[in-house]
Order: sequence, then C-alpha cells, then structure tokens
Amino acid sequence: MQQNNSQTRNPNKIRIVTNVLTTALKLWLRAQVSQVDRLEVEIKASDRQLLSGCIPFVSIVASHAVYQGLHLTKIQIAAENIRVNIGSVLKGQPLKLLDTVPVVGELIQTEEDLNASLSATLLLSGLNDALVKLLPEQQRKSKSVLWQKINLDNSKAVLYATLIDEYQPSHLEIAMGLRLLSSHELQLQDIQLQSNTASSLEGIERELYFDLGSDVDIQELTLHSGKLVCRGRINVNP
Repeated sequence: MQQNNSQTRNPNKIRIVTNVLTTALKLWLRAQVSQVDRLEVEIKASDRQLLSGCIPFVSIVASHAVYQGLHLTKIQIAAENIRVNIGSVLKGQPLKLLDTVPVVGELIQTEEDLNASLSATLLLSGLNDALVKLLPEQQRKSKSVLWQKINLDNSKAVLYATLIDEYQPSHLEIAMGLRLLSSHELQLQDIQLQSNTASSLEGIERELYFDLGSDVDIQELTLHSGKLVCRGRINVNP
C-alpha cells in the first residue's frame, strides 16, 4: 500500500517541479530577448534529477525573437545535462545557469528579418570588420558607412552600402559566397564589388577568412533564396 501511495504522489511532484522549472526557464529566456512571438519549452527529467538541480534534456522552439537587435525568424534548439540553481528557483528567485551548456539546434533567418537587423550592434560590427578587411583604405579614411540592405540568393549574398565622406559618396554593391572551412572557420569567397567611384575598388580582396571561436561548432551554413539556414552547436556560458 505504501508503495502504491508513493507511486501516486511522484507524478504530482514531477508535475509541480516541472511546471515551476518550465515557467522559470521561460521567464529567463524572455529576459534574454526584447521580443518573441512564440516560445515553447519542453523538459524531460525525473523528480530526483530536477530536485538535484540537473535537467537531463530541454528543447526550446521560438519564432520571431529579437535578441540584441537581431531579428531571428525561427530557433529550434536542445541541450542536455543542464545544472541550475533549483533551490533558489523553488523559492521564487530567477533561474541561473551554474555551468556552461552546449546547445545544438537550427536557426533560420529570412531576408526580411536580416534587413530588420541592420541596426543591431552585433551585425554592424561584423559587417564593418568585413568591409575594413575588404577595403583597407576604408579604415585609413575613417568614412562612415550606411548599410542599406542585404539580398540572399541560392548561392550568394549581395550587400548594398554607402560610404559617406565630405566629397563624394561611394555606393557599393558587394556580392559574395559563404563557405565553411571548418566548424568555426568561415570563408567569404568569389567576392565581387561594384562602385560608382573607381577609388573604392583599390586593394580589394577576393576571399576573406573569419575564425568564429572555440565556443562555436557550425555543421551547416546555407544560403537559400531569401533565407539563411544555420545548424550546429554553441556554448551558452553562465
């Protein structure tokens, strides 16, 4: 009889702790983004694991999220063996990660959302760094850059920008392909640049390389017509 009572109580305990953790995780995720249309969280764990602060498996699906100005069309990710401050969460305090969590999944970004992200510091920093490598004279002259739009094709991306100075603005059209050299090394290849000023074409490189760091492990980075798809792993640090 005691065994049956124990089995009856355990599901309730699991549901209560799971609901608390799911709510806390959703609140934590919503705090990371300024906007999200849909957010689904699924936790798979036993009551013993949850109460010890270990979550064996979590899957998250989000659509139309905005993270630090980046508009992300769809994210579908999963993580294993997550350690959190469960004691504090059960007391109503915010959830915190206790260790680095490797997260695997897929990110889809449409051309529309990519263009909506052109004012985001993270994207602007990457674009400006690429432009300086592409045109070293851009850094010497310290021209301001206005990124206007990005078009995505099946095999290439086309970026449109204007370099503004006191004499004559330079309108740039930069076409390039993307290639993964390794899980954390990206190559921009077959770069073609058109400009209304011949001086903008001086010293142009045809290939650029970027090391994305050891926290990144990209398995796929594909350009489709109007869409970018990325699959891989990234470490989320506490």
